[in-house]
Amino acid sequence: MKKNTKAIAVVAKDFPASDLLYSQFVAKEFGLKLYIKNATIEDLMYSIEETIKILKNFNHIEIRNSIVLYLVIKTAKENGCTSIITGDGCDELFAGYSFFLRKKSTELQKDLERIWKIMHFPTQQIGLALGVGIESPFLNEKVSNYAKSIPVDLKVHEENDKKYGKWVLRKAFEHIIPQSIAWRDKSPMQDGSGTNSLTTFFENSIKDETFESKAKLYLEKDKVKLNSKESLYYYEFYRKYFDPPYLLGSSKYRCPECQGEIESDSHFCRMCGSFPV
Repeated sequence: MKKNTKAIAVVAKDFPASDLLYSQFVAKEFGLKLYIKNATIEDLMYSIEETIKILKNFNHIEIRNSIVLYLVIKTAKENGCTSIITGDGCDELFAGYSFFLRKKSTELQKDLERIWKIMHFPTQQIGLALGVGIESPFLNEKVSNYAKSIPVDLKVHEENDKKYGKWVLRKAFEHIIPQSIAWRDKSPMQDGSGTNSLTTFFENSIKDETFESKAKLYLEKDKVKLNSKESLYYYEFYRKYFDPPYLLGSSKYRCPECQGEIESDSHFCRMCGSFPV
């Protein structure tokens, strides 16, 4: 690893975040210069609007995760970085997500192949918008093709009587990186950073009667069903810049919740985050 390599961690200042200790441990282990962005509520609110402008959706799951990416890339730029390296594609190629652990081999292979066709990574869009280059080694064509050829029973596998995703990758690096990192349970970005607490934050911040009246209005006016106060908050920023989803695109395949376009074989709506559709 090159000298002067920088690392960046984003944690929500006012919410529980599990990534801080791990990032500090890794930085110390490998001699990295660690920049920690303790994101205030104001930082998060600003990032929400900017991220929605870039991604052009109000998908609560994607926004919750992508504001972390936005803050990482913004912090990198502020500290003199012109490009960053990300782990995009790792969980999709090596079956890293927790829900993969419950699947049998044949079902897992089919799910992975479906995901490979539709996987996308907001990092590229955000990096382009902020003028920072994004390098994603797992998405290199040779790496990606090789990963796809690895049998699924080497991706989801038991180690010390516990089932893990990304098993073969963990095994390959367990003697290079600390055991507590190599065999750490999968933690979504929103959990590690603390932005998963935004759901409760909006639930407590927006009055019930306000949510009910606005949800009714947008259902009648825009044909969008909003199921949470968090989704309402994101949708209002979305509508500040973009038309209702039902007016966009020409596909006959539409999400029943927001009327946004979906792929014919997709189980997920990227526009609003509904699953399954």
